[in-house]
Amino acid sequence: MKVLGVLLLALAAPFANVMEAQAIAPAKVGIVNAQKAVADTQEIKKAQATLEAKYRPRQQAIAQLQNDLQSIQQQLTAPNLTPDREAQLRQTGADKQKQLQRANEDLQSDVNAERQDILGRAGRQMSEIIRKLAEQRGLDVIVDVTNTLYYKPALDLTAEATADYDKAYPAK
Repeated sequence: MKVLGVLLLALAAPFANVMEAQAIAPAKVGIVNAQKAVADTQEIKKAQATLEAKYRPRQQAIAQLQNDLQSIQQQLTAPNLTPDREAQLRQTGADKQKQLQRANEDLQSDVNAERQDILGRAGRQMSEIIRKLAEQRGLDVIVDVTNTLYYKPALDLTAEATADYDKAYPAK
């Protein structure tokens, strides 16, 4: 029986380190809504206003094309429309429809590209801010709220991350 006990102790020895590792203190966790943290920064708010101002003339041109198309549609329903005038209106309408489609596609493409550049840079900068925040607070992990089912509100560092971002990267 003693031999069996000694054998069991000898076999259990390598697992002692595993048992000790499980005794490590639980991880300190923080929660951040990264999307909201970035969206609430002064830099992003300023960039949004700048984008709106930059692309407003193109949006107005698109609105004018839409108004022109509506006017053409109304003219096409007028009584006593000559065949020549109808053909001319239809051709003008088709041309304006092509212009409208191209203008919409170009605007959307340009806005998306610029927005992606801005958000990509801000996202990288926010990741650095969140990393520093975790180090300052002695946190082991920060989880994005989008992947979290439940958390105590005291763990939410979103507002603090936004404030730290605004200090580190003030809107110009």
